[in-house]
Amino acid sequence: MRDQYHPFEIGKRFTIAPPDISLPENNRIQLVMDRGAFGSGEHETTRCCLEILETLPTDEKRKVLDLGSGTAVLTIAAQLLNPGHAWCVDIEPGAVKSGQRNCRLNGVDDRITHICGTLEQLKENNFSLILANIYGDILLDVADGLVEKADSGALLLLSGILWEYNFDVRQKYQRLGCKLIKNRLLNEFSTILLQKE
Repeated sequence: MRDQYHPFEIGKRFTIAPPDISLPENNRIQLVMDRGAFGSGEHETTRCCLEILETLPTDEKRKVLDLGSGTAVLTIAAQLLNPGHAWCVDIEPGAVKSGQRNCRLNGVDDRITHICGTLEQLKENNFSLILANIYGDILLDVADGLVEKADSGALLLLSGILWEYNFDVRQKYQRLGCKLIKNRLLNEFSTILLQKE
């Protein structure tokens, strides 16, 4: 079945597993993810984001925006690490449904607002953590709006950036008042962590 996959570990804290597999208790955080059309977390950009997420400082009032949220794997991970409230935004109705189901499977659906649409349709502001695992050209297009949504001192974890877009994305966000914290080049893509100053 296409919904089946074997549990796998990411970073030092996470194990990703399908809904019908019960794993023995250990010190890892279990992310229960449906396979579906939007992936379960194997992609190098998702892996990299999860590895960075687990190292971020905790924040009791964390307010998260996940743009292009897909399966909501990053939002779920952020909530399991550090409960707060999150807004998942995706233009694909199928992705939104997938994200909602995964949030229910992980018991975090009461802390997540799902929006099928674009960044412009999101009324909330002052996010302390922004996640966007989308293509580099889109990150360039939404840069002004994304930085505007970020609170002072907020972290922006951007991924899905092909190597050829890495420099332009870094430059654009730095010009908008963000400081570069990490720049990780993967096999084809890259991940950037910034902080709004």
